[in-house]
Amino acid sequence: MKKFEEKTISTEKIYQGKIIDLQVDEVTLPNGKTSKRELIKHPGAVAVIALTPEGKLVMVEQYRKALEKSIVEIPAGKLEPGEEPIITAARELEEETGYGCEKLEHLISFYTSPGFADELVHLYAAKNIKRLEEARELDEDEFVELLEVTVEEASVLIKEEKIHDAKTAYAVQYLQLQQLNN
Repeated sequence: MKKFEEKTISTEKIYQGKIIDLQVDEVTLPNGKTSKRELIKHPGAVAVIALTPEGKLVMVEQYRKALEKSIVEIPAGKLEPGEEPIITAARELEEETGYGCEKLEHLISFYTSPGFADELVHLYAAKNIKRLEEARELDEDEFVELLEVTVEEASVLIKEEKIHDAKTAYAVQYLQLQQLNN
């Protein structure tokens, strides 16, 4: 038995959507009592740190309905069924920014909200990015504005809560640490 494991007694599927599924599990707790867990099942996602030759971070601003505001983020997107994360990362970088790259390097994978969701984000660094001659089209329900900012400008955007999501804040802090170590 895993430490603190909660064994599933039953699962009730509440909703199956295009991006997420919602279920309620009844579980046996380590002390033998039972409880319910509301869980979101997500296929996973990717995010990409892309720096221009001038050292600017490529970002997009887009409206996030769940927050009822626009925020600035690094390029990111949901994994498609059976798709390798590195393929998704290349596609999302191209679609959202009009940039391609010579190579993608996997940096880390992390869970976004493990208290209720299984979404795993794979963070990549794009190496030697360049503008594509023909940009890929965004998804039909996606509207973004391209931004290129210095790491210092990104830090200000965090303070102003224009960057307000964990993956992007993590990426900015990663770049700050890289600067300190170089």
